This record gives sequence, structure tokens and C-alpha cells, in this order.
Amino acid sequence: MDALLERLRTGLPAGALITDPAVTASYSHDMASFCEAGAPAVVVLPRTVEEVQHVMRTATELRVPVVPQGARTGLSGAANASEGCIVLSLVKMDRILEISPVDRIAVVEPGVVNATLSRAVEEHGLCYPPDPSSWEMCTIGGNIGTASGGLCCVKYGVTAEYVLGLEVVLADGRLLKTGRRTAKGVAGYDLTRLFVGSEGSLGIVVKAVLALRPRPPQQLVLAAEFPSAAAACDAVCRIMERGHTPSLLELMDRTTVRAVNAMASMGLPETTEALLLCAFDTPDPGADLAAVGELCAAAGATEVVPAEDAAESELLLQARRMSLPALEAVRSATMIDDVCVPRSQLGAMLEGTAAVAEKFGLTIGVCAHAGDGNTHPVVCFDHTDADESRRARESFDEIMALGLALGGTITGEHGVGVLKKEWLARELGEVGVELQRGIKAAFDPLGLLNPGKLF
Repeated sequence: MDALLERLRTGLPAGALITDPAVTASYSHDMASFCEAGAPAVVVLPRTVEEVQHVMRTATELRVPVVPQGARTGLSGAANASEGCIVLSLVKMDRILEISPVDRIAVVEPGVVNATLSRAVEEHGLCYPPDPSSWEMCTIGGNIGTASGGLCCVKYGVTAEYVLGLEVVLADGRLLKTGRRTAKGVAGYDLTRLFVGSEGSLGIVVKAVLALRPRPPQQLVLAAEFPSAAAACDAVCRIMERGHTPSLLELMDRTTVRAVNAMASMGLPETTEALLLCAFDTPDPGADLAAVGELCAAAGATEVVPAEDAAESELLLQARRMSLPALEAVRSATMIDDVCVPRSQLGAMLEGTAAVAEKFGLTIGVCAHAGDGNTHPVVCFDHTDADESRRARESFDEIMALGLALGGTITGEHGVGVLKKEWLARELGEVGVELQRGIKAAFDPLGLLNPGKLF
């Protein structure tokens, strides 16, 4: 420990190291439940690439594991500390280095908060589409590490589709540059995509070149009430089958709607079994919403209410963004699943989740990015009740098994981390795991970067 701190101090400024156990403990985990976390030996908050390189050279020299972190808003334990590790918190590397309206790119450091970037590029008539629900807190580095998504994925895609190039400090301290600044480029293997979603297990992202889009018109939102989740999912299939391209297509089940009302008195219809929110940011969103409204009515919607203006639309979106915090208030703890299935199987996924909730006697609310089949079943439980905690974990596993059985994947945007290691192996299969471990070994032969995650 003394040798580690002494060596780190030779290349870091005063204040970059945190050693007080009472403080370092707060860096030991992200927001996931049921994920082991160790006590870090030290927390380092670098401000420059050179400082990150110094940390990695020291870690390699002394064989000390390194756990990179952003805002720790993750939900899979990917940022959890391992015992005696160096926690490398990148939140101080928070500069927007460049915004180019001509090239439609932004160059940023990993600690830039998603919402900060979004607001900065808006001033240039541009937008950065990926918008996780935690966008006011989460960092671009963390978004890259977990390949995060958001409410707009149905039209604009996820983080991976906006990362053009990276600068990455490797385990031995070398600096790797991947990708490009150009609109097109296919030279060599796509190492940039390899790092996106790698959860800090291959290298430390210290700079990112991000693609931007022209700022779209203000979107308008429609809310549709349904007598069953199956009817709402039928409406989703009709909307997509007819070729509509909504900027947002979100679903909240009855449990979620009631939880949001209980938290914030939003006035959402508690009689509904499922609430579908659909938005368009087209030149004539009213016409698009009218067409979708007809499809919702044909699928059995009991009421269809288009927002009249941007303010009413934002109120509906705020209700959707409150879904996870509201469900967290139902019991003392939650496990937030992240199962993505083909859109055609969305109804079966929700019906199966309801059956799991009944089987285990638990409250499980579902909010979903319905347009891309990404469901977030939230298991609510009392963490002080051993039996209820056991049932929560078992229900979580059954929901993931259901997703795989329906042709889906165990995570659409939250990542694997500690929480889903076992399930990643099941999804990839023996050959897939072997090849991915080989990639990990090529970049990190000593196994120092975020050990215990993914595999």
C-alpha cells in the first residue's frame, strides 16, 4: 500500500489521490443490487491523459487492478471496486474540446455529462441523440463503457452508433487512437466498436469523437391507454409494421403508472393496464400522431390523447423518466432487469413477466423502450427480508431466461458487469466466451482492468 501510494504520487498533483477509507468506500459500487464490491486501496481523480497513463504504468509495474468509473449510475455492478484496487474516477476529465458544425462532430473527455454535451451542441443547431434516463448525471465515458441507450433509440439508435473514434490508455500505459473524424472510414478492424460496451475491461477511454445530428423539430407526444399490456404491445407492432418512425415509443405498465403517481401526483390514468407514449419530431408531427392514434384505437386503446404543445409533451416524458425512481420507492430495494426481445415477442415478454411476479409473490413493474423491444422489469423487494430477497433474485433470473427463450438478449443497454456474468456465458455459448476472453487477454494480458466483470 505504501509503495503504491508513493509511486502514484510521483506523477500526480496534490489532491488527485483519495485515501481516506470513509471517502473511498463511497466509490466502491454503482447503483446495482446483489453485486459484490471490494474496498479500493485508493481513488485517483486524474485531469489529463498523462496522469491516466501514469496510473496504468504504476498498476502494471505493481500488478494492482484498476477499476475505471464515471458517475456510477450503472445498473450492473460494472463500476464496482475489487478488493485493494485503484479506482480510477474520470469525472474530472470533463472538457468539451471541440464542436464542429461542419463535420458534425464533438470531441470530448470521458467525464462530460451527457446533458451538458446535449445542451452545448444545441447552441450550434445540432443534437447528440443518445439520452439515457440518467442523462443529467451520467457521463459520456460511462455511456461508452456500457453502450447505453435511451428513450430515442427507436429512431436514432444507441451510443455505439455515435462513437466515431477514441483515444484509449491501454493496461500498460500506451495510448491507442482508434477510428476517425470523417463521415466514412473502413480502414482495418473496427477497434472503436470493440471498446464500446467493453465496460472498461480493455482500456481507459480518455477522449471520444462523437457524431452529431442536425437538431430535429420539437417533438409532440401522444398518450394511449390500453386495457391490457398485450393490446399495447399489439399497437407497437402495428405502428412499426406500417413503417412509422417515431422518435420515441415507450410503454409503462399499470404498476409503473401507479408508482409514478404515488411519487409525484402526475395525474396519469390509474385505471389503465398499460400506457403507451409515442412521439414524432417530424415536420408535421400532428399528422403522424393522428395516424398512430388510429392504429392504437384499432389495437384496443380505450383513450388516445395527443399532446397539444411542447410543454404537455415534456410533462408526459417526465413521467416516463420518473419510472425507475418511482418503482425504487415501492420497496426498500430493486433489481432492474434489461432484457431486449424482438418487437414481435414484446407481448409475450410482458405476459411472462407478469406470471413471474405472481409466481414469486412480488411487485414487478415494467417500463420499456417498446419501439426496440427493450424491457426493464423492475423487481421491488425488501432487502432486509432474506426470503423476499431470495425470491427477488430467482425472479430476476427467470425473467432473463424468458428473454433468451423468446430470442432476445440479457441486456439491451445496461451492460453485464457483475450482475449478469453467468447469463452472458449462457447467451454467448462456449465458443463465444472463449473468443471474447482471448480478446481480453490481447489487450490486458495481466488481467488488471476491471477484473471480475463480464466473464
